[in-house]
Amino acid sequence: MRKMFLRIGSIFALIGVALGALGAHALKGMLSPERLVSFETAVRYHLLHALAILAVALFIHFGKKRGLVTAGWLFTAGIVLFSGSIYLLALQDVLGLNLAFLGPITPIGGVAFMAGWLFVFISSFQKTVAYHGSGSQE
Repeated sequence: MRKMFLRIGSIFALIGVALGALGAHALKGMLSPERLVSFETAVRYHLLHALAILAVALFIHFGKKRGLVTAGWLFTAGIVLFSGSIYLLALQDVLGLNLAFLGPITPIGGVAFMAGWLFVFISSFQKTVAYHGSGSQE
């Protein structure tokens, strides 16, 4: 799981930086100010939770806890559902699509983020299972 979350977190961070640059430069003249603010909100939460996934990978390295694994998957789902839906909603005019049906998806992603943080908190009460040997265990 440690390597999986390292990969997920790093690729989400890469994508988040690229989307942030896209929003700051290419989309400035293409989106209304309201949609640009929404896009920037999606980028902010995206990058914050990419870092949270990387932190989960680091914490798992020092001792596997079920709560941390759950948190990592919830942060991943939150990025896809929360930020992903906001990206698409902000870009719907540029894409020429009516994506209003995605509106109810955004709060589900927000709940996934909150649940992820709750599982990080819960993991602080769980017994740590230390890794032994070369550290090659997943």
